[in-house]
Amino acid sequence: MTDYDHPWKEALDVLFESFVEFCVPDLYARVDWTTPVKMLDKEFQQIAPVSEIGTRSVDKLVEVRLVSGDFEWLLIHVEVQSQPVADFARRMFTYFYRIVDKYNKRVMSLAVLGDLDPNWRPSGYRLDTFDCSMEFKFPVVKLLDFESRQEELEQSANPFAVVILAHLMAQRSAGRPNDRLQYKAQLIRQLYQRGWDAERIRGVFRLIDWMMDLPRDIEIKFRQELERIEEEHQVAYLTSIERLAREEGLKEGLGQGIATGLDQGLEIGGERGIFAGKIQLLEQMLGEPETASDALLGQDVETLRQRLETLQKRMTKP
Repeated sequence: MTDYDHPWKEALDVLFESFVEFCVPDLYARVDWTTPVKMLDKEFQQIAPVSEIGTRSVDKLVEVRLVSGDFEWLLIHVEVQSQPVADFARRMFTYFYRIVDKYNKRVMSLAVLGDLDPNWRPSGYRLDTFDCSMEFKFPVVKLLDFESRQEELEQSANPFAVVILAHLMAQRSAGRPNDRLQYKAQLIRQLYQRGWDAERIRGVFRLIDWMMDLPRDIEIKFRQELERIEEEHQVAYLTSIERLAREEGLKEGLGQGIATGLDQGLEIGGERGIFAGKIQLLEQMLGEPETASDALLGQDVETLRQRLETLQKRMTKP
């Protein structure tokens, strides 16, 4: 199953201003972006225990300063599961009133719906008891609406347009890895056509790579295509670290092949090389000292997997 929630968490962390500019332009004009936004993860955990949060949803509580000088809280809820949720509007209301009650803060709630049902558009919650009534309304961004705006997404200079494209293409290619390979390569080609610097390309690529995950055999084909793309553009922003690790992983596999059988040894070494390359890439993005390839390739696959998961979780933290 495609992992949407983790890349969405990172996207909102590192591209929050771009998200608001592209998806909620009216709000963007009211925020003073010269003042850094503040991610209120601890505050949100106080009003929404982990046991209440769905595995296919992302919630961000963010403090922004408005051009008026006031500070306001924004509750951004991204529902990324493929099926509508029956109690979604009630949950939005619950989080809203908990924030108001606990912190005495005004809060704007915003829902981002990443499902595949064009008719599911919850935008409010109402309670009626005898002569007493209450109505709660909230704005909604429906990602499926961007399906008809693909050309706009492809031409936009806003990096969050690429995140939305990756989300839509991941859904479109669910269960069809060869199609996803083609979509993913198409997005990477477009990254270079946007004229961004290496740092931005690496950052957006990481989100695409995470959201549009591929089976191991198709992933190898994608890496080969990625090398061709970078050769066409005469740059090596994305492949240089992983290519070295993969080559050394295959060499390690050849040695193991003597004892375990050549095919099995190559498979093990190749898998280690891919993990090692991703670990080194994330270490570079996090500004950590890069672990030597031979040190990584000397570890078993499960240890490498755990190290990669640890780094990925760190990338999602503010």
